[in-house]
Amino acid sequence: MAVTTNNYGTKVWARRTSAKQNAIWLGWFSGTALFVYCWQQINVATTWAFVWDAPRIAGDLVSRAVPPRWSYINELWLPIWDTLNIATLGTLLALFMAVPVAFLAANNTTPSKLLIRPIALLIIVSSRSINSLIWALLLVAIIGPGMFAGTIAIALRSIGFVAKLLYEAIEEIDENQVEAITATGASRLQVLVYGIVPQIMPAFAGITVFRWDINIRESTVLGLVGAGGIGLQMQANLNVLAWNQVSTILFVILIAVIISEWVSAKVRGAII
Repeated sequence: MAVTTNNYGTKVWARRTSAKQNAIWLGWFSGTALFVYCWQQINVATTWAFVWDAPRIAGDLVSRAVPPRWSYINELWLPIWDTLNIATLGTLLALFMAVPVAFLAANNTTPSKLLIRPIALLIIVSSRSINSLIWALLLVAIIGPGMFAGTIAIALRSIGFVAKLLYEAIEEIDENQVEAITATGASRLQVLVYGIVPQIMPAFAGITVFRWDINIRESTVLGLVGAGGIGLQMQANLNVLAWNQVSTILFVILIAVIISEWVSAKVRGAII
């Protein structure tokens, strides 16, 4: 709280100093100016005639999609199973690659803070900065369309997520347990196995289940770029404007996501 003195020598209490208040007003002015500038750019790049016509178009699509073609659901069991396999195998592959990266990135376990840790952090940032759909586009171009490309895309996207959360958990362990095991003359490997791993296992299990849940959602759209799964069925039906079958696919995806969310919540609850 700031204190100033007026012309009569009386102390005046204020919540902020003049400098702080001016800085706040400057921040609000800058934010407003930035918003106005961004809105002008959006306004120039937007065809508003399409925006005003959007409710009519949406209503037309809904009328075509409802009711769903329920008989088509029998053709979706294999694609949704493929989607679940892509998410599960991609998550497992990511775990095998992310765990070593996490230990190399953590301050208290990395062999070299000047060389190896920056490389590990670069891997984490690179993985997290590229969306799984972009990974899928690149991999389909490199190794061809199919579930394998989708699985690798999910794995590459998940490495950064798992490794970041895991190396933060490693850095937050109780060092007293590590020091106690080190004092017995244990090797670095024994310290790792008996002093660090048991402390991070609950976090590791929770991260794994959480990422698997996310990957199920992400793998449903990889087929749109040829990376396998139920997205292939979605793309094929969108191309022929079969909206009643598209709504059936969306329903199946919704049910799969709800089930995965329920399983994930149960597993996390059991772990925690």
